[in-house]
Amino acid sequence: MRIKILMREFSSVARRVYHPSETGIVILTTSTPASDTMTTAGSEHHTIHVLFSAEEIAARVETLAGEIKAASPNELLVIAILRGSFIFAADLVRALHHVGLSPSVEFMQLASYHSGMSSSGQVTVVKDIDNTVDGRDVLLIDDILESGRTLAFAKDLLSARGARRVMSAVLIEKPTKRAVQFDAEFVGFRAPDSFLVGYGMDVAHKFRELPYVGMIQSDE
Repeated sequence: MRIKILMREFSSVARRVYHPSETGIVILTTSTPASDTMTTAGSEHHTIHVLFSAEEIAARVETLAGEIKAASPNELLVIAILRGSFIFAADLVRALHHVGLSPSVEFMQLASYHSGMSSSGQVTVVKDIDNTVDGRDVLLIDDILESGRTLAFAKDLLSARGARRVMSAVLIEKPTKRAVQFDAEFVGFRAPDSFLVGYGMDVAHKFRELPYVGMIQSDE
């Protein structure tokens, strides 16, 4: 696989190179303009346009933590929706610690059945949480809010189990993709309707490790 990364912006930072023999990827970070590239070798060709840099994400996560603290959560239980949210959830939980919160942390995996290219709208629980939510404030963490079906399902489920309040924090919102009425209380960024990778998000289980969010295109 050959990947070319086109930086959306640049900053005055020192040049760092990770050689293919060490990590399988070459990263060039310089103060030069948007021609900076990252490449790996292989049979498929993609171009990734960096949409939100690692620095932008880190700053936004800290801001979100402050916003969540301002909501005065009671006995906060954080539930990360697997799998794409795992890096965002880890960073956000640490940021919550930095602002003085001590949440319990759980994980839930949900599945939406598809027919062809469209979702049937039916959501089921693949992995449930172990903790009780009765009387507690719950924060759902997910990577992308698109149709809204998954988070709406999770919110209704946890509310029915007795949660005092169910809030949601999403890294990315795509407003044009909504299929049900649902709004997240805490939103990192709003993005166009493009295929996104990096910072936990993948295509065919690849690119989750990238420290930023990018839009992927095929070079074929």
